[in-house]
Parts: sequence; structure tokens; C-alpha cells
Amino acid sequence: MRVAIRVRPGAGRTQVGGEHDGALVVRVSARAVDGKATEAALAAVAAAFGVRRSAVTLVTGATARSKVVDVDGGTDAALQELLAR
Repeated sequence: MRVAIRVRPGAGRTQVGGEHDGALVVRVSARAVDGKATEAALAAVAAAFGVRRSAVTLVTGATARSKVVDVDGGTDAALQELLAR
């Protein structure tokens, strides 16, 4: 399933949940330097959906805060629960 995410780097702790303009909010403690925030966001999304990191691939937005990821094995129910947090 494809999921729009909004990454907020430099957070106090890594957390997935909430909504920003229809996108799932992913807060990561990593800074937006050398793709570290993007990698941390992908790992956080994988953990939130309960899938392996390799099941989450970046579709668009490698250097932007707004990204689209493909989550292999993600469910609509899990996405709705995360958006509601």
C-alpha cells in the first residue's frame, strides 16, 4: 500500500502518528543530514506497521519532508489507527 508521510526531523524521540494535510506524521530524532532522517523515518514506518524494514520502500521525496512510501504488508486498519493518534 502507498502511504504519504510527513517527516519532522530533530524530534526529541522517534514517533509515528497523527495527520498533516492527509499525510501520516513521522517524527524522528535524526537530523536531516545525508539522508539520515529519511532512513530513520522508513525504519519508524516499518516498526509502526509491524513489517520488516525491507518491506518499506521510498517512492518519492528523497530530500523533501513530504514523502510517499510503499509498505508491503501494511493494512488500511493499521494506517487509520496511526492517523488517529
